[in-house]
Amino acid sequence: MSNPGTMTTIEKLTTIFRVVFDNDDINLRPEMTANDVDGWDSLSHVNLIMAVEKGFGIRFSRKEIMSFKDVSELLRCIDGKSPGR
Repeated sequence: MSNPGTMTTIEKLTTIFRVVFDNDDINLRPEMTANDVDGWDSLSHVNLIMAVEKGFGIRFSRKEIMSFKDVSELLRCIDGKSPGR
């Protein structure tokens, strides 16, 4: 059992996905794409990116946002921007 202060990046990202997509059954895997998550369309992608930026206290460039092909690329970018990494 993780407490919020010690959550891994994928655990925290999973929580954000569950809130944005209103689906507690989402269990992220690095290879997942938008096709694997019901409701992940262009509008929800904007909401997701905003929630990730807020949740991790980071900002993505437009180029980064357009380059994400799967969850692993999003995770790598988050880890590269997160304080203390």
